[in-house]
Amino acid sequence: MSKKHRKLSVGEIIKRIIFITLGAVMMAVALEVFLVPNTIIDGGITGISIVLSKVTPIALGLFLFLFNLPFLFIGYKQIGKTFALSTLYGIIVLSVTTGLLHDVEPFTNEKILAVLFGGLILGFGVGLVIRYGGALDGTEIVAILLSKKLRIPVGQIVMFINVFIFIVAGFVFGADSAMFSIFTYYIAAKVMDIVVEGLDESKSVTIISNDYEDISDAINDRLGRSTTLLYGRGGYSKEETQMIYCVVNRLEVSKLKTVVQEIDKNAFISIQNVADVLGGSIVKKDIH
Repeated sequence: MSKKHRKLSVGEIIKRIIFITLGAVMMAVALEVFLVPNTIIDGGITGISIVLSKVTPIALGLFLFLFNLPFLFIGYKQIGKTFALSTLYGIIVLSVTTGLLHDVEPFTNEKILAVLFGGLILGFGVGLVIRYGGALDGTEIVAILLSKKLRIPVGQIVMFINVFIFIVAGFVFGADSAMFSIFTYYIAAKVMDIVVEGLDESKSVTIISNDYEDISDAINDRLGRSTTLLYGRGGYSKEETQMIYCVVNRLEVSKLKTVVQEIDKNAFISIQNVADVLGGSIVKKDIH
């Protein structure tokens, strides 16, 4: 029998609403106060909406709402009800706020400043919405569906879609605007990753050594990090051993390597990026 999904508490719902609202408002500010007045566009559905709002009398907010609606249904089917409702709310806030800000004077007419600040605010806003369970652009959902059918990575599909949009923007706004738009998209994507994954980038480390007890104690004592011992068996030697697993931040990786190699210079060390760390006993202890 399948397990029931845990319902969000009232506090979690309020927190989600607050941060999705903030993220959607930030995206609207980036678009209407920095990017659109300087003929700079974003990728995805937002980029298409900006282009069409420039060549038609229809407001940007209306295009954003209408073009993203079909992806709500797809998101509901593929990801779930909570995601669909969060996305719907975010898109409504985005559309309404862009309408309210449409006649506001731009903060700057200097394109370089518009790219930098617009990209920064845009990435932060989109990142907040994604981190708290929603989305403001349906391109990613389309890319996921096409990826399953075409066996092409999601990132490549998103990039292909955006390259096409930027080429169209080049014809509508000129080559300079298209190039500025590419830099804006790059800045926004990088900031979005930081917001979604966190500033304190973590690394998971797996260590295989016969001196696992000494290494584990050294990591505890000298790095203040707790470790977990996992039972393993050599595929070739058939010998049973224990592997060490721990999570450190990127600044501690070099020290960890030194600690391990001081004890066993032939130890096998595997290091991988970790997008997020929640719960467990991986909190760093004080080192005396």
